Amino acid sequence: MTEKHSTQFEGGTDGPKVIVVGVDGSDTSLRAAAYASGMARRQHALLAVVYVQPVLAAGAALGAPVAVTTDEIAEDLVRQVREASEQVRGVFDFRWEFHTFRGDPYNGMVRAADDLKADAVVVGASEQAGHRFVGSVAVRLVKAGRWPVTVVP
Repeated sequence: MTEKHSTQFEGGTDGPKVIVVGVDGSDTSLRAAAYASGMARRQHALLAVVYVQPVLAAGAALGAPVAVTTDEIAEDLVRQVREASEQVRGVFDFRWEFHTFRGDPYNGMVRAADDLKADAVVVGASEQAGHRFVGSVAVRLVKAGRWPVTVVP
């Protein structure tokens, strides 16, 4: 009996289908979004832009309009992503969608990556000095070991 092997390659089926990127308006998160959009374009993947709206119990207790502020941040982030994608339309086309969750950033990113069935997660490195000792969202995502995680400086 002779075995036959196909010499045809599967085109476009390797690599990530969904890339999740966390954004919060910081410089590193916007660099992560740019990096992830390049990955999504090259891999023909969906770019899922995720903003986790922090729940600030102390601010809410003091009467600060936390939800309004975080909603405004989310709207601004959507605007920035939309403008950036419009600037490169026709040259660098990629599919993207925006998602927002409320909660702490780590659990929100885990939920987003799980719900969206992420093949890869991209986040910016923390800009807060204390995270070197306590652990940033990026470090916690890497330690979770559930998806390939790229941390953009």
